Amino acid sequence: MSKYDIIVLVSGPGGYVTAIRASQLGFKTAVIEKESLGGVCLNWGCIPTKALLKSAQVFDYLKHAEDYGLSLENPDKDFTKVVERSRGVANGMSKGVQFLMKKNKIDVINGFGKLKPGKKVEVDGKEYTADHIIIATGSRSRQLPNIPQDGKKVIGYREAMTLKKQPKSMIVVGSGAIGAEFAHFYNAMGTKVTIVEYLPNLVPLEDEEVSKQFERSFKKAGIKVMTNSSVESVDTSGKMIKASVKTKKGEEILEAEIVLSAVGIKSNLENIGLEEVGIVVDRDKIVVNDWYQTNIPGYYAIGDITPGPALAHVASAEGITCIEKIKGMHIESIDYGNIPGCTYATPEIASVGYTEKQAIEKGYDIKVGKFPFSASGKASAAGTKEGFVKVIFDAKYGEWLGCHMIGAGVTDMIAEAVLGRKLETTGHEVLKTIHPHPTMSEAVMEAVADAYGEVIHL
Repeated sequence: MSKYDIIVLVSGPGGYVTAIRASQLGFKTAVIEKESLGGVCLNWGCIPTKALLKSAQVFDYLKHAEDYGLSLENPDKDFTKVVERSRGVANGMSKGVQFLMKKNKIDVINGFGKLKPGKKVEVDGKEYTADHIIIATGSRSRQLPNIPQDGKKVIGYREAMTLKKQPKSMIVVGSGAIGAEFAHFYNAMGTKVTIVEYLPNLVPLEDEEVSKQFERSFKKAGIKVMTNSSVESVDTSGKMIKASVKTKKGEEILEAEIVLSAVGIKSNLENIGLEEVGIVVDRDKIVVNDWYQTNIPGYYAIGDITPGPALAHVASAEGITCIEKIKGMHIESIDYGNIPGCTYATPEIASVGYTEKQAIEKGYDIKVGKFPFSASGKASAAGTKEGFVKVIFDAKYGEWLGCHMIGAGVTDMIAEAVLGRKLETTGHEVLKTIHPHPTMSEAVMEAVADAYGEVIHL
């Protein structure tokens, strides 16, 4: 039996980051992985989808070359090569994680890991033991019983990334980040896309003004948007799929070559030994405390399998926090009210903190400011005038309650608000922080100025 200080079960962005931090702190560490290092995010999620979206962005630029004073006849795409590039990016990143494992002297155990009592993990018949076992098994595409995925006509995000042939038409069920990003990608490539959302707005977790702008942008791009609607059933018996969609006006039958189900995720908790060890699970999530300890000493859980937001950067932060607590370091628990969320469609969406509606519901007296990118010199020069930055402050103390952005590059801008909120920055401090000109980031300062009646460029 091999003995370790730390064993991490699965190597996604939570798992491999946890293993590296453990090694940095002097722990003898192993990570168990049955597929590719980097997990779903690196191989089948965050990274390869961004590669697809970049191809879509470049293709869109080519189609609109004349807007920039350039001449280009009949730009076209090779869908197979677009997919191949995406897979190449993912493979390169996975090799990068392999290098990091070697650099940090972390043992990689290939195979399916199953938890055992007594701080043990069994991998293909061989047992390993550790003082601390950290479960980071992640999640997969959630399947609805009325929209069963067959991997061919009705697909999840994995298949959507590796289709051999571009479909002429597609129905996307669900408009969260996954659904929105794939709807944008396939529409940009030339597929006729319909997106169906059960709730009243697309990207329903976002501030309502952002959601409405996003819906306008999708419609302008040629995507058919159906909100307050649900796919009740799909008929895959014919050449075309027939989807029965329930709307406020009644039932509507849609036809498409492919249905992409993007209705959320399911935790990977099956057959990993939770019951045998006695680890408590509630509503598809492992129950943990602020330091990610389960009810059984020596066993921890992080990432999508715990109740926090199912985001790669959250899993990484949880893993680091967990390890540093095990080491005995004096650290703070994670503030889940200050987690940024990003959607990488066009336009991009980024947000942190309360929406305007949530702030009002919490009883705050608020100041709200908004600055449109149509008034931004950098946005005008770049040809990306769509969208805005919206900020929300507590009128009494100046606390930065929320920040919501929609537009080009905003996923790279949101960190200013996250850091500002972490440091308890006030609106006046943001106003007195000089932002470079011309940049998209000026819109943050201008939005804050708008909230305080000091905006210059509106």
